[in-house]
Amino acid sequence: MPNLRWQELLIIVALVLLLFGAKRLPDAARGLGRSLRIFKAETKGLVDGEEDEESSADASGSNSAQPPAPPSAIESPSRDAPPANSEPIEHDSGERSTETNNG
Repeated sequence: MPNLRWQELLIIVALVLLLFGAKRLPDAARGLGRSLRIFKAETKGLVDGEEDEESSADASGSNSAQPPAPPSAIESPSRDAPPANSEPIEHDSGERSTETNNG
C-alpha cells in the first residue's frame, strides 16, 4: 500500500465528505462493509471448494495416475445394408421406387 502522509489523507477525507455528504457517509460505509463481508465469504467458499476437490482427487489416488481407457471399437454398418431412411416414394405417375429420403 502506498505511504500516505497526513496532508494527503486530509484531502481524501475532504473529497469524500464533499461527494457523499455528512448524512450519507455512515450509510455508504455500512454498505461498503456489507459488500466486503459478502465478498470475503464468497472467496472463502471458493477456496474451500478447491480444497475439497483436491482432497477427493487424492483419495482416489491411483485412478488419477492412470490414463483414460481408449474407447471401445464401434461396429461399422455393412456396405450391403440399405440406408436407414429408405422408404418407398410414390411419384406423380404412380410409380414406386426406393430412394433415400433426405429431407
